[in-house]
Amino acid sequence: MSGSVEAVKAPEMGGNAGMSSEYLEVRGLSVSFDGFKAVDNVDLTLLQGDLRFLIGPNGAGKTTLVDAITGLVPATGSATKSGVELIGKKVHHIARLGVGRTFQTASVFEDLSVLQNLDIAAGAGRSALTLLRRRKDVLPQIEEALETIGLTRQRDTPAGILAHGQKQWLEIGMLLVQNADVLLLDEPVAGMSLEEREETGNLLRRIGGERTVVVVEHDMDFMRAFATSVTVLAAGKVLSEGTVAQVQADPKVQAVYLGTGHVDGTAVASAHDAKEA
Repeated sequence: MSGSVEAVKAPEMGGNAGMSSEYLEVRGLSVSFDGFKAVDNVDLTLLQGDLRFLIGPNGAGKTTLVDAITGLVPATGSATKSGVELIGKKVHHIARLGVGRTFQTASVFEDLSVLQNLDIAAGAGRSALTLLRRRKDVLPQIEEALETIGLTRQRDTPAGILAHGQKQWLEIGMLLVQNADVLLLDEPVAGMSLEEREETGNLLRRIGGERTVVVVEHDMDFMRAFATSVTVLAAGKVLSEGTVAQVQADPKVQAVYLGTGHVDGTAVASAHDAKEA
């Protein structure tokens, strides 16, 4: 991915992140496939206000870790949200606890309008019969989400004809109207233009103050511009954790990405193009 994202310097780790007790705590989390440990005894502590980036080489276990937290794959160990255990719960139960996620390809109803997509998401707890009836009035949280994600003018536009970046923003909006306060986003800027990437980063900052946002990412320019903290995974384990500056200076991270040398923009950019299954 060419170019770089210009943005205000990311705040130091522990800025907004210290404003609340633990939102998401992961302890000894492991995921195995036929004897292979894709995630190996991972510990993470995520706080309200944290914009945490998960980075690492292809196959490091980033997406699998998110899958485990959201109930998509079986796991051992513990993942608690505000003290409530998530491991072992069904996907929809975890979603109702306020843990939402996106995928690399936006999952929206392309034949429906932006407004209808948000209305369906907001009615996740409604009966099938009431979901078929369009509300007479737009709910306040939907109006707020439209403004937050920057799609107010596109409210009646079919989701299928939105630009790539706008579809990702809509999917984030669908999590917001479900009152998700832990958002796990899988490569949200993949395939975006430079302008879309910057707008996405600013969106994550807007929604992150009262929430916990975790971003699985390969784009190092985007990470440097917007992360408040970074966790580096390698071979399913946590290799390093800290601010962007701390992680970039860690010799273990330099060795994983480069063999030797510094984790600078040019060098890391050559490593982030590989996509994780």
